[in-house]
Amino acid sequence: MIGQHHYSLRTSWTGDRGTGTSGYRDYDRSATISIDGKPDLLASSDKPFRGDPSRWNPEDMLLAALSQCHLLSYLHACVTAGVVVVGYEDEASGVMVEDGRGGGSFREVVLRPRVVVADASMVDAATHAHQVANGWCFIANSVSFPVRHEPTIEVAAPVA
Repeated sequence: MIGQHHYSLRTSWTGDRGTGTSGYRDYDRSATISIDGKPDLLASSDKPFRGDPSRWNPEDMLLAALSQCHLLSYLHACVTAGVVVVGYEDEASGVMVEDGRGGGSFREVVLRPRVVVADASMVDAATHAHQVANGWCFIANSVSFPVRHEPTIEVAAPVA
């Protein structure tokens, strides 16, 4: 099915300390991101950019989107390949570099999924499914930096 999908949300700045943006140090970077029917997400900038480290920042959310998109695409790829996944955890990381002019960009993201499959005969197909998933991941295909994968495939212990 080929289609066009639309997404929307509301971002509300909640960081006015009473004087608005009268100076760079005079406002808080806090925001609330809302989507109808979902819990609000408390957000801020990252701590090096005067943000609240207890809140999600845009860089966290980009990394989370890449990790989750790969997970969902990978599970689909495994189903189509006859691979039974019984466990999946990802230790994702990314590198962002400032450009010295107030901006910057991500240089790469590395996903390190640890996948547990039901049977040893599934390991090769489970490994290949990461390539398939990368091609299917909407988010990975939308960014201008490499998203690498360093998967580990394990076999579930036999049930006694």
